[in-house]
Amino acid sequence: MVIILIRTVLLYIFVLFCIRLMGKGELSEMQPFELVILLMISELAALPMENTALPLLNGLTAIIALLFIQVVLSYINLKSEKARKIICGKPSILIDHGHINEKEMKRLRINMNDLIEQMRVKNYHNIADVEFAILETNGDLSIVPKAEKKTVTLEDMHIKPPDNDLPVTLIIDGHINEHNLSNIDCSKDWLISQIKAKGVKNPKDVLFCYIDANKNVYVYKKDKV
Repeated sequence: MVIILIRTVLLYIFVLFCIRLMGKGELSEMQPFELVILLMISELAALPMENTALPLLNGLTAIIALLFIQVVLSYINLKSEKARKIICGKPSILIDHGHINEKEMKRLRINMNDLIEQMRVKNYHNIADVEFAILETNGDLSIVPKAEKKTVTLEDMHIKPPDNDLPVTLIIDGHINEHNLSNIDCSKDWLISQIKAKGVKNPKDVLFCYIDANKNVYVYKKDKV
């Protein structure tokens, strides 16, 4: 029992390390060869956990080999467009200039219900609003709306948008983040005066406090028990 526990923990840490080496993009934009490698890694990790007669080193060696293959294939994809087309395939246009590409949909074995469902996920409910619908190599559907259906941007209206910097956390659960205060060139006394202006006398009564790009301070009080 103890041996299985130890082997499970070691394999978990090792597989987690391998996934981190594969890159953050693997889980969000998985290509077919990456999915195959992840499935094989999970199977290879499960075998030594289930069968203690199998040497742990055998499973680790096989996982390292798969990791090496993934890194090599990713590098080839990065350097060669032709190799990428062979390994990952090409995007498929399902709607071309507003017309449904029935031939391509049949080739990919995609029915209209599948297409409409994916369009709804992208907040497009009417095919008449779509200029192009492209099925990417990772299975995601990209949609280009018709010109008259595109969302109007501030740039189109010649309006200068406000600053879009990330908000800065100042207090979490009653604890003042002095490092962040220093980064925005503000003092602790200034922060206390700001929260007092919001009706809070003591920072320990603050659940969350932050400042946005426009220097507006927001304070959320703790619930009274």
